[in-house]
Amino acid sequence: MKSEIILAKSAGFCFGVNRAVETVYDLISENKKVYTLGPIVHNPQIVEDLESKGVKIIEDPKEAEDGSVIVIRAHGVSPDVKEAINESGCDCCDATCPFVQNIHKLVKKGSEENKVLLMAGDKEHPEVKGILGEAKNEYFTFQNEKELLQIIENHPELYEKEIFSCAQTTFNVAEWKNCLKTIKKVYTNASIFDTICNATAKRQAEAEELAKECDVMIVVGGKNSSNTQKLRDVCQKHTETYLVETAAELPKLKGKNKIGITAGASTPAGIIKEVLVTMTEIFEKEMSFEEMLEESLKSLNTDEKVRGIVSRITATEVYVEVVGRKQTGYIPADEISADPSAKPEDVVKLGDELELLIMKTNDQEGTIMLSKKRVDAGKGWDILAKAKENDETLTGKVTEVVKSGIVVMSNGIRVFIPGSHATSNRGENLDGFKGKEISFKVIDVDRPKRRAVGSIRAILREERKAQIAKFWEEAEEGKAYTGKVKSLTSFGAFVDLGGVDGLVHITELSWNRIKNPAEVVAVGDELEVYIKSIDKEANKISLGHKKAEDNPWEIMKNQYPAGTICEATIVSMTTFGAFARIIPGVDGLIHISQIADKRIEKPQDVLKVGDKVQVKVIDIDFEKKRVSLSIKEAAKAEEATEEAAE
Repeated sequence: MKSEIILAKSAGFCFGVNRAVETVYDLISENKKVYTLGPIVHNPQIVEDLESKGVKIIEDPKEAEDGSVIVIRAHGVSPDVKEAINESGCDCCDATCPFVQNIHKLVKKGSEENKVLLMAGDKEHPEVKGILGEAKNEYFTFQNEKELLQIIENHPELYEKEIFSCAQTTFNVAEWKNCLKTIKKVYTNASIFDTICNATAKRQAEAEELAKECDVMIVVGGKNSSNTQKLRDVCQKHTETYLVETAAELPKLKGKNKIGITAGASTPAGIIKEVLVTMTEIFEKEMSFEEMLEESLKSLNTDEKVRGIVSRITATEVYVEVVGRKQTGYIPADEISADPSAKPEDVVKLGDELELLIMKTNDQEGTIMLSKKRVDAGKGWDILAKAKENDETLTGKVTEVVKSGIVVMSNGIRVFIPGSHATSNRGENLDGFKGKEISFKVIDVDRPKRRAVGSIRAILREERKAQIAKFWEEAEEGKAYTGKVKSLTSFGAFVDLGGVDGLVHITELSWNRIKNPAEVVAVGDELEVYIKSIDKEANKISLGHKKAEDNPWEIMKNQYPAGTICEATIVSMTTFGAFARIIPGVDGLIHISQIADKRIEKPQDVLKVGDKVQVKVIDIDFEKKRVSLSIKEAAKAEEATEEAAE
């Protein structure tokens, strides 16, 4: 019977999580240097993607660089942490979920009224830690009715105090109802606030109803996610339940007729879709073809395998001389290779000796129909299983690009590579893979189900680790690199040196004074840099970009010594004179007494910004970086030259 797969309506990102994640992606698009206080979401795939885009996770605001942005995630933080962010010199972007913010307000108000808080939730969870930061009076936390009863028993003094109670937004709805009955019974005047997020309650209710009618439930989400764990707990009361982070972790589901899927509030739509598509396209579509192949192999005896020597190749068939038999053997084109695009002449050559499987014997015509791809398939599964066991790298040709990933033909086996495992960064276009030979690692092999899953990203990670290790081994102060600008901040540019990022401070980007790095570089630009300083223990690198020969003061020394007459551009004026630019990076002062051969009240009487004038370099103070210029002296020199010429 074909399996029925049902996806819960409310599966996936909740409002608060989606808001926080989108906030970080928006900041990245603005080329901000972003830090998050803890992972922005309890989903390793999203966190990994953000890290690849330069987002760094910190536990203390002091770890962030000046001028960067610190994002408070949806869980929220305590007032003390917010104060630490303000003192850090960084911008604060508060992405706390509005539902969590409401609990902060409730707890703060209850504390001001001298009430005792009974908080339903995990005291180690970041959301609860942030909320408890608002509690200035006594408080207690509990995760179930049993822990609540222990609090009541151990603290009889609470009978005489005012009590108020609320819950973590992702708390188990059924458990909360049980606890409420006890609180209302024991503390008759307690103020109770139902703070479990509506999305959480709805998701748990849907999951429970779905679990009651399914043979198995798949809960998709991060294993560290509180709300995902609660979904698993709700479902496994009624049916067999598995918690998976990606499609690669899907369990064997043979014999399960009705399969339910739900997902935590921190699970992105892309991963849910990947799981769903994998189950439908790979589990069902591939199994229907491969199971027939397996049955055909099981029904054959070993003497039905033969060896044949290729004698003729056509566009539709390959003819072979069957060793030890008198019949003529032929292999139909679709039985030569598992790759439907492969041409017979590209797969076999005249004289090749092949191991083949007898598909059909026609005694009247004296022919045997044979298959090469079915023998290859049996060997291919052995190769894939061994590669997974030994963590070996395999190669194959990409034959299909599907919505959820790519299909690779390797050793006669179709290997599925999910989109999340095909590239370094999630969301990249996969169309360019079609028809290419690629290398990959095998991350899952299920021979009975004829299912194989691979990963290109696993190889990219190894290559990146090796690249990084080599960099740190060879890096030293003064060494030059050609890097690519990865991101810009108000204080400089981060440059990718090949797996390792270094900072070029804004003062190192140009000899001219600039207000923003974007004035001279853009993300993606290649930049010639050198290591100014390196801290291998802290993995920090400071880069230089300015070249000594481009130093405008060196150019002044070599090309514009005192006495030189040259053209300069008026760039600004003061009451005591005008500043003129000789070369980019060097401005000289024309004192008001050196502007004209007659007395003037102010520079604006004879000059305006943008005027080009002839000046004489009177004096240069290289230590203080000051240049004195004179229009009068330049004019005298010109007159003297003209008189001499006459």
